[in-house]
Amino acid sequence: MRGVTLKKGEPVDRALKRLKTKLDSEGILEEMRRRRAFETPNERKQRKLRTASKRNKIRWRFSTSAPTAERVEVAAD
Repeated sequence: MRGVTLKKGEPVDRALKRLKTKLDSEGILEEMRRRRAFETPNERKQRKLRTASKRNKIRWRFSTSAPTAERVEVAAD
């Protein structure tokens, strides 16, 4: 069971926000929204390609290191 415990003196709004954040990080909210309507196999493939592209873009950004002086010289030739 997913849930959050209400801390003493904590507003309900804050606890709901923590719950939503927790569910969102686990991907449950996205899955729930996706299951509301039927998705054709072609739509599913397009969605998977979009998410893969986003993942790869982020992975590429953090996996490449800053260019060194040697790399800059080779690129200039």
